[in-house]
Amino acid sequence: MALNSNEVIIDIENLNKSFELENSNKLQVLDDISFSVKKGEFICIVGGSGCGKSTLLRTIAGLDLEHQGKLLVKDNEITGPSKSRGLVFQEARLFPWMTVEQNVLFALDSGTKEEKLKRVKEVLELVHLSDFANSYPKELSGGMAQRANIARALVDNPPVLLLDEPFGALDAFTKIQLQDELLSIKEKEGTTMIMVTHDIEEAVYLADKVIVLTERPGKIKEVVEIDLPRPRSRNEFYFVKKKKKIFDYFFEDKEIVEDYVI
Repeated sequence: MALNSNEVIIDIENLNKSFELENSNKLQVLDDISFSVKKGEFICIVGGSGCGKSTLLRTIAGLDLEHQGKLLVKDNEITGPSKSRGLVFQEARLFPWMTVEQNVLFALDSGTKEEKLKRVKEVLELVHLSDFANSYPKELSGGMAQRANIARALVDNPPVLLLDEPFGALDAFTKIQLQDELLSIKEKEGTTMIMVTHDIEEAVYLADKVIVLTERPGKIKEVVEIDLPRPRSRNEFYFVKKKKKIFDYFFEDKEIVEDYVI
């Protein structure tokens, strides 16, 4: 399946977001954010803690409508959550009284029983959880629970998948494994993905573009094209060079960055 096209699927123009504080004060979190996402692209958003990364993702998801600026999906304004935008949180948030199959099935609200079960079987195969369809969340490892979480977000075939640090709580080996599985899902399903992460190496490994945000209020400091062939090697010179370039936007002391990366 073709991954990229020239079709713009998400368009964000001059997005500003503030939170109301006590004494009628305001805390500005996002400042004049503008970017577009093409169909099939993988976009990673990186920045320091509190810069507004997750707020930006929640706004795209339609969970936060108190903002200024335009947010469009296929030229339609975002007015709330939609089945067209699946959302994966850092925590799996599975219903503990349901099996894996039941948790994923819960996200489907159309189709016959046979059609629903067929689709659930497909996505469980996609995330390598077929053998655990009848297991309960307490019986799953952290990586398995997150696979189930991703399956639930994918089961309704959303054209856009939003991921809020989905691998942040996992060990390094499980994280690497799930990164590769996420790329495999993108290849098979052709899903457009936008992911928030603190991990710059993860961003360079996964993304077609990395959007670097400043400290609060979050502005777009740079958009870094990751024009590296796949599969990518984390030790390859140009991979390390891309990673260093993004680090350079966070640290003024280049000597510290070079010592850290190389």
